[in-house]
Amino acid sequence: MFDRLVGNQRAKDTLRRMLVGRRVPGALLFAGEDAIGKKLFALELAKARNCLAPAGVEACDKCSSCVRITHFADAPADRSDDAKHIIWSEHRDVGLVRAEKNIIKVDQARELERETNFRPHEGRARIFIIEEADRLNPQASNALLKALEEIAPTSHLILLTARPANLLTTIRSRCQTIRFAPLTAEEIENYLVRNKRRAGEEARLAAHISRGRLGLALSLNLDAYREGREAMLSILDALTAVQADRVRLLRAAEDLGDAKRKDDFEPRLDVLETLIRDAWLLSLDPATKIVNEDIRDRLTRLGAKLKSGHAADWMARIQELRGQLAVNINRRVATDALLLSMASR
Repeated sequence: MFDRLVGNQRAKDTLRRMLVGRRVPGALLFAGEDAIGKKLFALELAKARNCLAPAGVEACDKCSSCVRITHFADAPADRSDDAKHIIWSEHRDVGLVRAEKNIIKVDQARELERETNFRPHEGRARIFIIEEADRLNPQASNALLKALEEIAPTSHLILLTARPANLLTTIRSRCQTIRFAPLTAEEIENYLVRNKRRAGEEARLAAHISRGRLGLALSLNLDAYREGREAMLSILDALTAVQADRVRLLRAAEDLGDAKRKDDFEPRLDVLETLIRDAWLLSLDPATKIVNEDIRDRLTRLGAKLKSGHAADWMARIQELRGQLAVNINRRVATDALLLSMASR
């Protein structure tokens, strides 16, 4: 049932209207930031179309069909062949396609094209969910176009993406778009507490630092986050000193750009940017809401030493570096340059 999902009431209402009118399009585009629940909504629609004991037009969430739709088979043992397969749920009418090595390849799109022409095996409709649909390569995009043009009335393609502009215009034009908004911190905190995933201060912190992304709030390692945040606080402290501490900054840059911790690089840049924003907001209004509420006092002290022009410039420089990450840059050198340029302000 859609009511068990968190937030995005407008999307719920739109999907309910489609089900009531029996006008679920052959192709839907769910657009919104990563990890905000688009896949959960797609699965809920799949259940509603195939439920054995529906409550009106919505799924009961209890019958064997509903239960099996949410469980997907493991990927094939031969990892080199993964990209050529749809990942099937335990219900043979619901499949999932995801990128392999950041690309959705033509073999996957061609298999989708074939499968959408078959009648349902056991339910009323076949549902195919494409995660990160913007990762379709050009050949796959063209194959998907063919599938969209000839899709059977009992099949539905649901494309999930945080970057709809990266899809071909011809693909977007053949889909009905439903937009999803980030959840509020209160919605996420209530969900975490209600479902006994986190409690108290941990639930509040996870809700705030996830910035509206429920999936991130559920998967966060808060101990690792606090460790990384402490390192980024040290950078902000060095930047806001009367004389910027370049020695500390170079040591921090060495740690941040360490090749052995490359998976931490972008998340820590995010944390640094968030800390700068929090300190800046507190310098303007000590009562304002911030992401890192649990260290408000520390950030207030840092904000008192922070100039607005510096904060805006630092965040712009971080964004500029983030934009360069698509190119194979030397992260160690880039980090040195970033922190030293920030210290020069």
